Amino acid sequence: MSAVTLLVTYTAKPGCRQDFVSQVVHQGLLDAILQEDGCAAYDYYFSAQDENQLLLVETWESEAQQQAHTRHDNMARLRQLKDTYLQDTQIQWLREEDHAL
Repeated sequence: MSAVTLLVTYTAKPGCRQDFVSQVVHQGLLDAILQEDGCAAYDYYFSAQDENQLLLVETWESEAQQQAHTRHDNMARLRQLKDTYLQDTQIQWLREEDHAL
């Protein structure tokens, strides 16, 4: 079993970046996702150059656990927020075995 990290770049609708993250936290989604089986990290970062860009770095103990996350009720709730506040999503996968020293 090898860890997997996703770099998820979101482009928020104009002026909605902070609202999106605030809702994720306020609705308890961030804490709930961090409690999911295999979640090692799940954190948002704001771009200093683009006021509408947001980076999510999520790390899972295995790809199977990350895939289970996509089917979890938390993701359904998160999708509703994404529909409201975001306009674009790009995902980059980083697998542990791809970056072994």
